Amino acid sequence: MVSGPVAIILLIVAVALIIFGTAKLRLNAFIVLITIAFLYGLGVGMPLREVVSGVTEGFGGTMAHIGIVIICGTIIGVILEKTGAALSLTQAVLKVVGQDRSPLAMSVAGFVVSVPVFCDSGYVVLTPLNKGLAVQTKKSMAMMAVALGTGLHATHALVPPTPGPIAAAAELDADLGAVIALGLIAGIVSMIAGYLYATKVSSKYSIEMELEESYESLKEKQGKLPGAFHSLLPLLVPIVLILLNSIAELPAKPFGEEAAYSFFTFIGAPATALVIGVFVALTLVVRDRQAEARDKWIGQGVRNAGLIIAITASGGAFGNILQQSPMVPFIEEAFEGVPLGLFLPFIVSVILKSSQGSGTVAIITSAAIMAPLVEPFGLNPVLTVLAIGSGSMIVSHANDSYFWVVSQFAGMPTNMAYKTWTPATGVQGVAAFIVVLIMSIFI
Repeated sequence: MVSGPVAIILLIVAVALIIFGTAKLRLNAFIVLITIAFLYGLGVGMPLREVVSGVTEGFGGTMAHIGIVIICGTIIGVILEKTGAALSLTQAVLKVVGQDRSPLAMSVAGFVVSVPVFCDSGYVVLTPLNKGLAVQTKKSMAMMAVALGTGLHATHALVPPTPGPIAAAAELDADLGAVIALGLIAGIVSMIAGYLYATKVSSKYSIEMELEESYESLKEKQGKLPGAFHSLLPLLVPIVLILLNSIAELPAKPFGEEAAYSFFTFIGAPATALVIGVFVALTLVVRDRQAEARDKWIGQGVRNAGLIIAITASGGAFGNILQQSPMVPFIEEAFEGVPLGLFLPFIVSVILKSSQGSGTVAIITSAAIMAPLVEPFGLNPVLTVLAIGSGSMIVSHANDSYFWVVSQFAGMPTNMAYKTWTPATGVQGVAAFIVVLIMSIFI
């Protein structure tokens, strides 16, 4: 094999090619990542058979960890959208905070909805309500758009079962329950930071609204919606079950080591918990739409999950090749005693996100790079996942599909989006990372 420094140079070239392929050439991230995995293995001089086995084992190993979870999470998201449960959750938040604080309501609603739903999809689902509220409350649509967008962004980057964080947790062998619990804390702070930017800065920009539909007419159009608590259950049940699994696995063994322990570790395994979540979500479907839900909605969720799984697993293949390369012992030796700490995964993720646009690709690739370094650097795997997630929010601009979703659905000119949306994502990421650094003092 090549020397350690050469392997590092080839890694830099590989990352540059990932950025060039996904951002400039706009190739599908799966093709880019899986091709780079093969090329990197060949470039560092791995035997040909080991390159093939390294790629396939990395791909399959990642699929085993998160394939079922991603499919089930996507199905839950489709059901929440089709049944109006996402809108019901938003209405419940409005009742608590009031229409005068509608930006906060949309930020909190986005925070909740984006746990199982990709932020792009969540933004599209909630935009009609967001626009209706902006008209009714006479608030700036720029402010409303950034409030909703940053709320969705926070959990998308930090809280499983969103694919990026869950893939990073699997790659770094981080306790998923701990990632969820601590990710929620960092996510809340990140959401608040985005909301404050929306109300203090984005609110200064005015957008002429084309939609003339009130909040009440939106409710009437949707018809009878599921109750708020019922709508929340498909999100809440899997999270609670996964957290119970983490509690059961604590060294103190609070549930013992026999029947109760086996039960909680079974139902709290992420795959089991998300399958249960799907059946809970199906209880939202009214009787005359059950056949449609079985025939179409579940199929749509599975199809939507396919590309996500392919990209995620190809990132795992790249990560497995990296772990077998000569760069690992070289970096361990070169950085021994250098106090980079959690700044390293954060900076790597920032560079990847800002360069190629996709937060999910940035998280997956950063986790692959960091996986062989966590133990020698003495990093906490859970905090490393959250540091990567924090970096993946910085910054959303023209190479990020979410940038265009937020700006176009809000009727925002591009130059305004650079002033109202892009800095907000930077503020979010920095705020989340500060929380992670504070956590590292106590964990």
